[in-house]
Amino acid sequence: MSLYNEAVQQLVTVRDCLRFAVSRFNEAKLFFGHGSEDAYDEAAYLILHTLHLPLDRLEPFLDARLTHNELLLVLNMIEKRVEQRIPAAYLTYQAFLGDFEFYVDERVIVPRSFIAELLRERLHPWIDDAEGVGSVLDLCTGSGCLAILAAHAFPNALIDAVDLSADALDVAHRNVLDYQLEERIELFQSDLFTALQGRQYDLIISNPPYVDAPSVAALPQEYLHEPKLALGSGDDGLDATRIILAQAAEHLTENGLLVVEIGHNRDALEAAFPELPFTWLDVSAGDEFVFLLHRNDLP
Repeated sequence: MSLYNEAVQQLVTVRDCLRFAVSRFNEAKLFFGHGSEDAYDEAAYLILHTLHLPLDRLEPFLDARLTHNELLLVLNMIEKRVEQRIPAAYLTYQAFLGDFEFYVDERVIVPRSFIAELLRERLHPWIDDAEGVGSVLDLCTGSGCLAILAAHAFPNALIDAVDLSADALDVAHRNVLDYQLEERIELFQSDLFTALQGRQYDLIISNPPYVDAPSVAALPQEYLHEPKLALGSGDDGLDATRIILAQAAEHLTENGLLVVEIGHNRDALEAAFPELPFTWLDVSAGDEFVFLLHRNDLP
């Protein structure tokens, strides 16, 4: 008897399914880097989502019995996660940044930017008047998540959101409509600044591709479901960042700020641009992942 068929016959409650899923995930040595931190959290999320239960309340439902069809749906979700190594966000078409929920699918990278943390604080103290920010550019917008967070952080700003991928912009458009921000967020298909001639911004934020070639070659299978365009950026991971640094000044207003996420590339970036006075911003993982530059700091 297969493990799946045995599970169909033996599992009864949500608790049973949770235990089974955690065991399957640990046995398969799944990688958790797209929203969940471990097998338990991911199993709980997938089960609650599949059963249309509140995602923040597992305990009241643990001993609830599942119908046969519900059990089949839960087991199918578990097996897809294990056998195909599909990130949970692509199975549920749902991702979160803080309190914000976004639609995602395999046309966009799963949102996980440290810039989201900074936007929750409205980039304080680097920006002391959030209502005075009139224009923001989100470069490499993907699903549009940072553009949407920026619209909430800076209530008087008009946002341009740019991506090279038309598929990604389709997803971003859906999220912009979901948040009813189509009057404030304009989407552009552009290779970085190419389509933005003459446009200037009080703030440019970007979470560009930044994975270096050796790291791309070693990525866990889960990451291979994400668009390659959104991950790798040359041998050292800095190809996109070099272009941003070279061209950002002409697209910033007099007191404009540039905020860019660069993954684990701080040492490589500082070695490549020793003349630039990078300010490294504190996020939950430390002060090595997001830098800030003033327009006057840029070439």
